[in-house]
Amino acid sequence: MSNDDPSAQLHTELRTAVQAALSTRRPILHHLNADTSWFLQIPRPESAVRHGGRFYYNILIDPWFRGTQTDFVAWFSLQWHATPSAVGSIAELDELAREMEILTSGLRKESGRKSNATAEYDGGSQGTLIDAVVISHQFTDHCHKDTLLEVCPDVPVFATVHAAKLIASWGHFRTVTTIDVFGAHGEPDWRGTSIPPLPAWIGISRLLQKHDLGKLHSALMITFNNRHVSIRSKANKASAPGSGHLRHLEPVLPHDEDETAEAIVYTPHGISSSDATLIPQAFPAIHVLALLNGLHNVRLGGIGRAAMQINLGARNGLEAQRVLNADYWIGTHDEIKEGRGLVGWLLRRDDVSYQDATATGWKAKDGKVGKKDAKLSEVLSDLEGTNWGELRNGESKAYMLYKRYLGTLAYLHLPADEADTTIIKRSLLYSFFVKALTPSS
Repeated sequence: MSNDDPSAQLHTELRTAVQAALSTRRPILHHLNADTSWFLQIPRPESAVRHGGRFYYNILIDPWFRGTQTDFVAWFSLQWHATPSAVGSIAELDELAREMEILTSGLRKESGRKSNATAEYDGGSQGTLIDAVVISHQFTDHCHKDTLLEVCPDVPVFATVHAAKLIASWGHFRTVTTIDVFGAHGEPDWRGTSIPPLPAWIGISRLLQKHDLGKLHSALMITFNNRHVSIRSKANKASAPGSGHLRHLEPVLPHDEDETAEAIVYTPHGISSSDATLIPQAFPAIHVLALLNGLHNVRLGGIGRAAMQINLGARNGLEAQRVLNADYWIGTHDEIKEGRGLVGWLLRRDDVSYQDATATGWKAKDGKVGKKDAKLSEVLSDLEGTNWGELRNGESKAYMLYKRYLGTLAYLHLPADEADTTIIKRSLLYSFFVKALTPSS
């Protein structure tokens, strides 16, 4: 194939654009289906990469790729994806991770070091590039047994209380760890949430909503600080007797500001803004890079207080975002799935977009409104500059810390039936490419 071939030229331009985005060493978030399965890739500290380790630490969140999911019994609720998942298996996900490592091979510049292609398994479980699995709920659309059993047993699983008990009962995984509530064992310090076998620069914790009858409304927080080459240690104040977990020693870094962390807050069913206030109070500070919060208001049966709230939706999300001040708000868990059973007759859904929610608030601001709408308008005034983003099934995004420096990111979609698979590997983000754009002046 000649270099003048349009497909070859396109491939070269795409690869260059992707590598330019990856060179920023920012986290990448992949949406693996149309619902709420995610793959978070966090660049490892430069010291680890420089000495031959893989470029990314890979975290798989709530995987459900194919098949059905049942709540309690099939006659009550049986669902399946309306749209096939972009990633159909754990093997395909591993192939995606391998392609990402190959794309970053040019970022290792020191001579005499192993390339990412030859070191792709270093630092991970044998036979897989997945470093950790995180499960937010015990329900099978989050904790899908058939999908999870495809994961290598050596991969550590971090799960909420009931999900951890369920997963441990399968006898498949060697390490199943219950996720602690953030700040439950002392000061709100993200370093205390770094539990082995996590590396010391990553923590996983949970935010709980008070008075939550269905135990649905909570959030997972993945924190990380990958900026430092060397770390010394001191006793970890966040470790508490009886906590049940062995914790890393707390890192001692050169300056207080260097101990701050970035975070991804994942709340598929939503969480009350009042239960997120611990994050702005954290020390060292936590900068929320992305909030993953659904838009649809989903209820089960009845009206008003008689209904059981499943997903809190966009209006509640606006208030949570006001507290967290995330750089990006990404929708999740809004797939309208196929299914049958009693739940299908009782489920009520308001499909509200981010734009609809904000427009309603601004309209209320200019008219005669009640206290609730006035509060929403006040919330909206504090949200100017928030980047709303929709990652559809199979899309990926690199997240920049300071949105004012980078501007926005765009996606180029090449459907598989139109792309020359000899030029573009099928597994490479499933033909979705991330391209960083120069910010407009």
